[in-house]
Amino acid sequence: MDAALIGLLAGSGWSAGINLYGAALALGLFGRFGPGGVPEVLTRTDTLVIVGVLFACEFVVDKIPVLDSVWDAAHTLIRPAGAAVLALLLTGEATSAQQALAALGSGGLALSAHATKATTRLAVNSSPEPISNAGVSLLEDGLVATVVWFAITNPLVALVLVVVLVIAGTAVTVTLFRAARRGIGTWRERRRQRRGSRPPLSRQPPELPPG
Repeated sequence: MDAALIGLLAGSGWSAGINLYGAALALGLFGRFGPGGVPEVLTRTDTLVIVGVLFACEFVVDKIPVLDSVWDAAHTLIRPAGAAVLALLLTGEATSAQQALAALGSGGLALSAHATKATTRLAVNSSPEPISNAGVSLLEDGLVATVVWFAITNPLVALVLVVVLVIAGTAVTVTLFRAARRGIGTWRERRRQRRGSRPPLSRQPPELPPG
C-alpha cells in the first residue's frame, strides 16, 4: 500500500471512531460532489440517504447529556467494525493480506478514537449544564469532516493529523482515567471517615420486672 492509501485509511478509520455515520456520509458526499476518489458504493443515493438518516439521529443524541454516553456504549463494537468495513471498501483492488491489514489498522484507530470520545463524554457529563455537551459534539463533527477532507485531498496531511490526534487523545484518556481513580479513592476515604465518626450505639440492659 502506498502512503496516500495509508493516509486515507488512517483518516477514515479515526473519523469512524468518533462518528461512524458522519465519516461515511462525508466520504460519500466528498466522493460524489467533491474531489472524488471514493468507492461508488459510498456515493450512491440510497447509501447517502441511509447514512444521512443515521447521522441525523447521532447528531441529536450526541448532544444530550447522559444519552450520549449510552449511545457511545452501544457503539463500542459498531464503530471499529464499521471502520474495518470502510477500509475494505477503500482497498477494493488490494490483496487479501493488505485488506486484512487495512481493516485491522482502521478498526484499531477507530477503537482508540472511540475510547477517547467515550471517556471525554463521561467527564463532560459531570458538568451540570448541557451546553458543553453540544459544544464538544460540534467540535467532534467538525474534526470528522476536516480529517475526511484531508484524507481524500491530501492523505499525507491526514496521516500526520491522525497521529497527532491519537497521541493527544491517549494523553486525555489517561489523564481522565487517573483523575477518575483519584476521585473514587477520595470518595471511599470520605465514606470511611464518616463511618468512623459516628458515635457507637449505646446498649442499655433491659429493665427487670419489680418483685
